[in-house]
Amino acid sequence: MHQLRVSVIVPAYNAMPELTDCITSAMEQTIGPDRLEIIAVNDGSTDGTGKELDRLAALHPSLRVIHQENSGTAAIPRNVALDVARGDYVFFLDSDDYLGPDALRRMVAMADENNTDIVLGKMVSVGGRAVPTAVFKNSQPRTDIFSSAAYSTLGCWKLFRRSLLERLNLRFPPFRNTEDKPFTAAAYLNANGVSVVADYDCYYHRDRANGNNLTLTAQNLSHRIQGTRLCFETVARYLEPGPRRDQIMRRHVEWELCGPLWWLLLRESDEEIRERIYPEIRDWVENWVTDPIIEKLEPRDRLLLHLLRADRFEEVMTVIRNAKEDAERGHVIDGGRVYWEHPLFRDTAAGVPDSAFDVTGRLPVRHRIESADRQEDGVLRLTGHAYIENVASLDAATELVLRCHDANHPEVRIPAQVHAVAGLPDDERYANAGFVADIALSTAAAGAPLGRGRWNLFLDVRAQGVGRTVRLKRPETERTPQQWIMTTASGNPTTITPYMTKWGNFSLDVGQEVPRDDTPCQVTETSWHRSRKGTLVVAGTLAGEDAQDIGALRLRVENATGDRREVPASLDRAAGRFTAELPVKGLRPGRWTVTLPGPSPFPVAAVPHLTGLGRTRWFHIARPYAARPVKEASETTLVMEIHAVDVPRVVLRKLRGVARRGRG
Repeated sequence: MHQLRVSVIVPAYNAMPELTDCITSAMEQTIGPDRLEIIAVNDGSTDGTGKELDRLAALHPSLRVIHQENSGTAAIPRNVALDVARGDYVFFLDSDDYLGPDALRRMVAMADENNTDIVLGKMVSVGGRAVPTAVFKNSQPRTDIFSSAAYSTLGCWKLFRRSLLERLNLRFPPFRNTEDKPFTAAAYLNANGVSVVADYDCYYHRDRANGNNLTLTAQNLSHRIQGTRLCFETVARYLEPGPRRDQIMRRHVEWELCGPLWWLLLRESDEEIRERIYPEIRDWVENWVTDPIIEKLEPRDRLLLHLLRADRFEEVMTVIRNAKEDAERGHVIDGGRVYWEHPLFRDTAAGVPDSAFDVTGRLPVRHRIESADRQEDGVLRLTGHAYIENVASLDAATELVLRCHDANHPEVRIPAQVHAVAGLPDDERYANAGFVADIALSTAAAGAPLGRGRWNLFLDVRAQGVGRTVRLKRPETERTPQQWIMTTASGNPTTITPYMTKWGNFSLDVGQEVPRDDTPCQVTETSWHRSRKGTLVVAGTLAGEDAQDIGALRLRVENATGDRREVPASLDRAAGRFTAELPVKGLRPGRWTVTLPGPSPFPVAAVPHLTGLGRTRWFHIARPYAARPVKEASETTLVMEIHAVDVPRVVLRKLRGVARRGRG
């Protein structure tokens, strides 16, 4: 007998013809039919959904069909299925959507390996239906709702550990719309970790051809009131007042409170708004919306919430009716701040504070680096233009700002020369937006050379007392200066390398060569040695005309202070392969960058962060140590973090996990 790993729950109401693809995608999961059960609940369908489910069940023993009278909501069929589910995990699949073939195997493996209670699988839009994207930028083996974008998606199309749901006695409230948000919120707020699978298309999200999705047909505010209130109450139940609660509440304030007001309120009757909806929403604002939440919202939401706080019903209705017209209004500059010139701005009768109209931090900085050239005296000269949108370039001043992100060096500021420039969208308004900035690298740091490390470049743009800072992008010429050697006053040579990050940002490396992708050495495998604990193995190919000219190749680890360890790589020229094994035992705790330098003139090759390189442990001088890759630590190459293992903490965490599984 195989252990039943996943119960796939499918509520189905008049779901043809999409239902067949949905159920088939669950039947064909690579996790295997003996580890899977599919529970489909026919919620009183009249279009042949029930017959199709029975037909499919006759072909596939893992499909169980339950027929019931129509409930009018997806919540009740899901609850019926939950009551009979037997899998270690539960996955909720809507009848109009479908799964990638390897989705469940990957999500279950992620939960098993990281002991997490919820796994989000990458969602894909079919036919233009909206899907979350921020949380799926990178796979995350273990995270939480406070340090990731997981809470931005409250749909229930996720893998849940069933013991979590049973421990909480968690079921869907019987609402027609917004029924899954309080369910998912409660699970998130009690979960032992969240995982994200972002490197595989797990869930395909689509609208029905006949357009009768419940979320599309139940679009009135009256359908959302109960679910939204329960969202707020759920967060308040599990989180104490403070910054963490505000962080989570903000999502509901923006998406469940303000958002629907702007585009749904006017669909309701005047009586419904005044007698039911308005008092309910005012109650949410008074109970759950704090000043720190309001401060982080966009101006029109700030205005709306202040009016609700003040119980200004007529003004609330007016700003919603005139929202499109008011969005096109101009700006007022006063005291170094920029304000939205709304009719209620500084209206003493309305009593809305100036901060509600402040847009300073949201104004984009339009800029372009037209050239980045090294001068004969070693100065790096940047030319271009920069201006704050909607702020005319009067009394313009621009500074270049250098910030070192991997060493503790003070920020460096270099004033730029501002000049007139033509060819901008509004030449007259932004006439003084041009600039020239010279970085004298040997004296930039208060007369001393720039310190060793990677420096990010910013522009601090100011006009009329208004200031905004922006990260420098790739030069317009698509060309950066070549690496060169700077000689300091003490006579010490230092390598300077301008480079572009993977996001197209302009940076400088001082003191070490930056790995590049366009080298003859391409890494194909990174792993930990099976028998020699704490030994990193890097293997790859030698390709291109330059590969045969490589006389030697080394595997190097280096930290921000310049500590370094390296070993020679073994070259198999006939097979076009190389392998290197580097022990990391004895290295100081901290972060270490991994590269493959070759002899001059070959550039340093990048060792990328490849999926599959996990954690390794070893003993050094009778103490346990561990090393793990830190994916987010570098934009160009693999970074390892070495640390001493906190044995009591690890043991306590494992005991808690055993206790939770025992309760489940």
